Amino acid sequence: MREMENFGDDQSCLPVDAEVWGLAKKIVKEEYKVAKVKLNPVLELINGKVGDLVFKRYQDKVVIARKVDPSDQEPTPAQQAVRERFRAGALYGKQAAADPAVKALYVARAKAKAQPFFSLMVADYLHAPTVTAVDLEGYTGAAGETIWVTAFDDFEVTAVKVSLADADGVVLEAGAAVLENGRWTYTTTTTAAPGTAVTVTATALDRPGNSGRGEATQVAA
Repeated sequence: MREMENFGDDQSCLPVDAEVWGLAKKIVKEEYKVAKVKLNPVLELINGKVGDLVFKRYQDKVVIARKVDPSDQEPTPAQQAVRERFRAGALYGKQAAADPAVKALYVARAKAKAQPFFSLMVADYLHAPTVTAVDLEGYTGAAGETIWVTAFDDFEVTAVKVSLADADGVVLEAGAAVLENGRWTYTTTTTAAPGTAVTVTATALDRPGNSGRGEATQVAA
């Protein structure tokens, strides 16, 4: 699993959820043993492979990894799923790094967080955004009213889409929300019949294309 070589054994470098990280660490331990030691100044200049040792530099630290013999055991479905997720994340990272404008965004954030920018790209791929609130306090079912959406992502929420549907699932209207003062706002364009139970669904998107949803229901006045 070559992609994992970039991340070391420091969970803070790649903030994935606990379950995924636990499985990922098991996979890494099957293939690598990592040690942190205080090196002779001469050895601190080494970066790369020397025999069966790999010298890696993170910030002002040097990590030595030794590749062990591959296991003959077949990975479990859960382990294989984690490997595939990380492979896909690494592919996204390579694609993002090839775009100067996108790479610049990740590099700037990585510097602020003091972590490798490539690990930040992979982490972004592995985390979907979340919608934490769909505020219908200002919505009564009429056109021209405002719906507020609060959404978060580990890197960036790039867009929020909003749709309104009745109890039968018929879409009454849909459109894009606009970011204002840290929240996303959507202005309604149709008027629902009084007594209609209107379900508002907000879908947040991030840069890799992941999505997260939230919804709330209001009875039209």
